[in-house]
Amino acid sequence: MSRPVVLALLALAWTALCFPQSVQPPPVIVSEGERAAADNPEGVTPQGSSEQERPDSHGGGSAGEQVQGQQSPGSLSGTIVDQSGAVIAGAVIKLSGKNQLPNLQTLSGSDGQFFFPKVIPGAFQLTITAAGFAAQTFSGIVDAGEIEALPPIGLTLADARTEVEVSLTQVQVAEEQIKIEEQQRVLGVIPNFYVSYIPDAAPLDSKQKFQLAFRTMIDPFTFVVVGGIAGVEQAQNHFAGYGQGVEGYGKRFGAGVADATTGIFIGAAILPSVLKQDPRYFYKGTGSKASRFFYAIGNSVICKGDNRRWQPNYSNVLGSLAAGGISNLYYPRQDRNGVGLTFENAAIGIGATAIANLFQEFVVRKLSLRGPKQDPDRR
Repeated sequence: MSRPVVLALLALAWTALCFPQSVQPPPVIVSEGERAAADNPEGVTPQGSSEQERPDSHGGGSAGEQVQGQQSPGSLSGTIVDQSGAVIAGAVIKLSGKNQLPNLQTLSGSDGQFFFPKVIPGAFQLTITAAGFAAQTFSGIVDAGEIEALPPIGLTLADARTEVEVSLTQVQVAEEQIKIEEQQRVLGVIPNFYVSYIPDAAPLDSKQKFQLAFRTMIDPFTFVVVGGIAGVEQAQNHFAGYGQGVEGYGKRFGAGVADATTGIFIGAAILPSVLKQDPRYFYKGTGSKASRFFYAIGNSVICKGDNRRWQPNYSNVLGSLAAGGISNLYYPRQDRNGVGLTFENAAIGIGATAIANLFQEFVVRKLSLRGPKQDPDRR
């Protein structure tokens, strides 16, 4: 017994705007701050982790909260190069200014790039130091809510060498980036946690994968959608074995929660941890529309590994099959999947993931009120 077309459309829309890539429709259907002064006395943070969240030593809440009540923060990105134009990795970039918080620093990555995700609007100054190079400064103004892409900043050779000590680990970098992702909501309501707008984001460890899955599962919007689907099922008497009334609705709602739980945790936490794969969708935003189209479609069957290399997305495919098989434990006997239908639903799930990725690449970012603003160079 299959669910009606209207439920399939609801499931696809929910998959596109809320759940991670690996979440599939119910099996019977078609189916990222500052951690500086305390944790890092030197104030050196790696690329992409300059989040301005520092407790106020005089009380009255965090400075980040006070700024948020005034203007939306902007962000800064740029590249550090030498006199020949070659990129410099591991350069220390310190952000300062009249209105800026102290001890905000980051490191240039292997591609020479750096990123400050939350910068107080107004004048700023960057001080750049690197081993074997003379210190350099750069000044400018960042506007509220805007991403400022700075021109390449060149360093000249120096006689004295400066040692650069990196205190934050990859896990800590990923933790700061997750804090940003957990603020991403479509239209300010629908969670959009499983999308990274940082192309070289740090891989997640197993604990972080489970934390992100749990954060998605307990989000109120998850239960709103599950409850709505259960109501439609009851109104059309699907899964008749559950009966009607409060008891029947409760069983349908419970089955929907079980479907969402198995789909999220198996496909976005358990299997990605075992297979060392990243469950997030990495927004491309550059190139022709055709290249972005095929990139989004391809990400339904390929993904980034924890080694940052592309590989087959076993987590998504196997997660769909596993979730479909487990559903046989709690759906009415006459509505349970056979082996053939389980594989059929898995194939439909891959197609739903492809549609979700297209939404992410071309639509969702424009509707994300708390996500990063559109960069003119990434459209």
